[in-house]
Amino acid sequence: MSSQLFDIKNKVALVTGATHGLGMAMAKGMGLAGATVIINGNSSQSKIDNAVAEFKKLGITTYGFKFDVTNEAEVKKAITDIEISIAPIDILVNNAGIIKRTPLIDMEVADFKEVLNVDLVSPFIVSKHVVKSMITRKEGKIINICSMMSALGRNSVGAYAAAKGGLKMLTQNMATEWAKHNIQVNGIGPGYFATEQTAPIRVDGHPFNDFIVNRTPAAKWGDPDDLAGAAIFLSSKASDFVNGHILYVDGGILATIGKPLNEK
Repeated sequence: MSSQLFDIKNKVALVTGATHGLGMAMAKGMGLAGATVIINGNSSQSKIDNAVAEFKKLGITTYGFKFDVTNEAEVKKAITDIEISIAPIDILVNNAGIIKRTPLIDMEVADFKEVLNVDLVSPFIVSKHVVKSMITRKEGKIINICSMMSALGRNSVGAYAAAKGGLKMLTQNMATEWAKHNIQVNGIGPGYFATEQTAPIRVDGHPFNDFIVNRTPAAKWGDPDDLAGAAIFLSSKASDFVNGHILYVDGGILATIGKPLNEK
């Protein structure tokens, strides 16, 4: 019985923004657990094709779809194409996101709106069109990738924090409206992870690297593969009575106020 609780074999999972980084790691973990994975991206077809090829080498049944998650017409067409050519979507992971590191006083309104559009509006758009089939079938899992910035603020990421804070509340409201259809909507809040994007600041002696290592009770950056378990849990029957929850995978950062600078 316990193994069946976490079984996602033959489930169809759409992961947006999954051609690299944390989205790719979660998609890979779900694929290795038996799910059919649909990788979305919008930057280039070649990046999607490369990700699909990499997954297929691992024995994962994978498809790639290029569409802009902020464009409702493109989203609607893509979801229809997926449902006709592959199967209805059982699991949606709203991972696509951007960040602009600019102090609020210096930030252009257009840039602020762009961050909100990608990080907050797009999960609404994609979920709105995926959930219709889930409601008809009376089952489904939606996972919104939130952030520690859903709960905390930090200098220069005000637009991102506003979007991710909003995504936390959108997650709870989706759960409120769709739970009656046997649909669970939850979030994952990643901490700081060792990715290609963070490589330049993860060297010993870099102020931000030292800050993260000292601020995290686990005393290290997370490995992207550490997110796979959370994604599988929230995609499986094991989470059937978990709804509107944000699961923070952060090495304990949110559990502590931190430690004095001179404490070993």
